[in-house]
Amino acid sequence: MESPAFTGQAFYDRLGEQTLTGSKCQSCGELYVPPRPMCGNCFGQEMALEEMNGTGKLIAFTTVHIAPTAMIEAGYDRNKPYCAGIVRLTEGPAISAQILGVDPTVPDQIQIGMSVQATFIERTQGETTGVFLAFEAKE
Repeated sequence: MESPAFTGQAFYDRLGEQTLTGSKCQSCGELYVPPRPMCGNCFGQEMALEEMNGTGKLIAFTTVHIAPTAMIEAGYDRNKPYCAGIVRLTEGPAISAQILGVDPTVPDQIQIGMSVQATFIERTQGETTGVFLAFEAKE
């Protein structure tokens, strides 16, 4: 049986299928998102793909007014900031992503601990189109 690919490209390919995937250590049970080929907890190398349900809580955020090139190409700038955050998934791992459904011009209304749901954004960077992870605030 062929081992699953634990590469950045494989992670983004799965995002293209609208699937948030991590890896689970078969020795100690530690979960990682994005997937990795070796456990940072016990250094085990028997990892299995694990699909995440995509729900979680916002544990940190910032509003970005001076965007990197990819986000400028997506339409963000000093006059149209965006929110980037770290989400603690229901399964345990934390991952960073864009946070949608909030007003980045009023950051004091964005709440740590708010519930979020994974969503997938198709975005063009240069001549390449890809799917990227984001989280939408739940009401």
